Amino acid sequence: MGHDLLALDAAQMRRMGYQVVDMLVDRIQGLADGPVIQMATRAEMEARLAEPAPAEGREFGTLLRRLEADVLPFVGHFDHPRFFGYIPGSGTWPAALGDLIAAATNIDSGAWRESAGPSQLELTVLDWFRDWIGYPPEAGGVLVSGGSAANLTAIACAREAIIGPMSARIVAYASDQTHSSLARAARHLGFRSDQIRVLPTDSRFRLRVDDLVAALDADAIAGRLPFLVSANAGTTSTGAVDDLVAISRVCRERGIWMHVDGAYGAFAVLTERGRAALEGLELADSITLDPHKWLAMPFEVGCLLVRDGATLERAFELHPEYLQERPEGQHAVNFADRGLQLTRASRAIKVWLAIQTFGVDAFRAVIDRAMDLTLEAQRRIETDDRLELVTPASLGILTFRRRGAPAEAADVVDRRNEQIVALIAADGDVLLTSTVIGGRYAIRLCVLNHTTDGPDVDHALERVATANVTSAGASPGLERAAVQASVAIDRLGAHEVTAQDLRHIPAFRTVTDEQASRFLGSAREESYATDQPVTERWSLARTFYLVRSGRLSVRIADEEVNSLGPGDHLGEIAAIDWGRDFSYGRTATAVAVEPTRLLAFPAAALRELMTDAPEVDRAIRRIAQARLGTR
Repeated sequence: MGHDLLALDAAQMRRMGYQVVDMLVDRIQGLADGPVIQMATRAEMEARLAEPAPAEGREFGTLLRRLEADVLPFVGHFDHPRFFGYIPGSGTWPAALGDLIAAATNIDSGAWRESAGPSQLELTVLDWFRDWIGYPPEAGGVLVSGGSAANLTAIACAREAIIGPMSARIVAYASDQTHSSLARAARHLGFRSDQIRVLPTDSRFRLRVDDLVAALDADAIAGRLPFLVSANAGTTSTGAVDDLVAISRVCRERGIWMHVDGAYGAFAVLTERGRAALEGLELADSITLDPHKWLAMPFEVGCLLVRDGATLERAFELHPEYLQERPEGQHAVNFADRGLQLTRASRAIKVWLAIQTFGVDAFRAVIDRAMDLTLEAQRRIETDDRLELVTPASLGILTFRRRGAPAEAADVVDRRNEQIVALIAADGDVLLTSTVIGGRYAIRLCVLNHTTDGPDVDHALERVATANVTSAGASPGLERAAVQASVAIDRLGAHEVTAQDLRHIPAFRTVTDEQASRFLGSAREESYATDQPVTERWSLARTFYLVRSGRLSVRIADEEVNSLGPGDHLGEIAAIDWGRDFSYGRTATAVAVEPTRLLAFPAAALRELMTDAPEVDRAIRRIAQARLGTR
């Protein structure tokens, strides 16, 4: 047998292992004293790291020092106590060692025959999760890479269980607060843009159950097949939790699969108030969970639980001729038959090791503490004249912004807050990220790290309150621009529409001649008689309209919610891309109340203009949010 060029003796392996452990422990111990994030350009990183692969090996200690100098500093430290952006992640040392064990033993946990021990460990961990959620004994699940993979697996499982092969008639339903991974998953599973119906949310950012029922009825009448509703248990923007009990009732009455994306919030069921907030979670047909969030596991590990575990295997099980060896025993589980991966690492080792090391009560206390810190942040914001609360604490998330002067336009305040977030990130001592609430810029504070303490939260809020930023230049505000609309009323009815005419409409007043020319070139003129509908609620058309002459009544369930005349526009809600070309569809019916002429634009033309003209994008989205809010 030839010499193994990739082998190391025991002494070498121990020495290298000690070096790595020392480096990691030093990093963890000094993390709070360093920056939360250190950014670099592509050119800067190429100067440090771009090079040909070496023909001969290099000394391991030298390579570790290079990682410490040129790679590991240039990251966002998701486990830093002052990392409040996105959804933070803070692992534990036992879990990290579990990852090391899984990698070093190189186990393939896809088949029971080759991994009876790790497979049983995964079943044990899944049983823990099942019991915490309140699922029945026949529930099953699988550990995956994260929430995105779990959502994709859930949609595929539901489609196979309810429909079978892909059909052009099937429709899934989600709120506009649903995580973007659902859109990505649906696109790659072959769903067209009209097969995911995005529904508006209420003032608490929860799926409107009455709208869900109306959309299901409309689609059934149109010959479509509703098959899945995706509800939320802790949204990324605000931590909102849908009315899971009511949604479950609707789904069960109609034979529709109810999926709950609990990637962020579901593990809050370990606490008393979390279980109250997540009432009805156990009624779902499937649930996405993310142990690498509130269970403090290192990236990557997610989980899908399915109420009827047998449906998961029916959706994915395949036995090609090269995989004929079957597990011994009736109850053996091949986890490759429960998802997309054939060869898969053991993710259960780190979960089992960390929970066994600390005990469930420790994780329960960590979750409670995170929610306490968020509530304390809310109280601090509400008593600070420099700050304003946008959405209250929900689970571990709230949103806020720095106040503007009493007479300042909303655009100016939003721009200043955007600058504040960028400035703080560049300084590196705090990381906050943003979202859009009601068409306005808002700063998100997400408390999740078990290392975070009260002074860390106070420091973040004080940085926002005191950040020294230049006065942000305002785009012409919609409020001030509205006085120009009367000019458009006369001009749009009497002349061909020009770039200048378009600029007289408040949302479009910043467009250039070139942008206006491309946009107007995509339009066609349409005419409607009195009482003729222009749009129908729940239809999937996405055309955007400018009113040239006449008048439209905008109605929801026979109630007029708006009246539009020359210079107004409609259809922006359906035209805006929610994600991967999925959109709301029509949220209201518009009917001509007198002979009316419209300019009709393809949704793609409006989205292209919004991409090219950020001020138009902000204005259109703000108008869309305002109109959704009138419902």
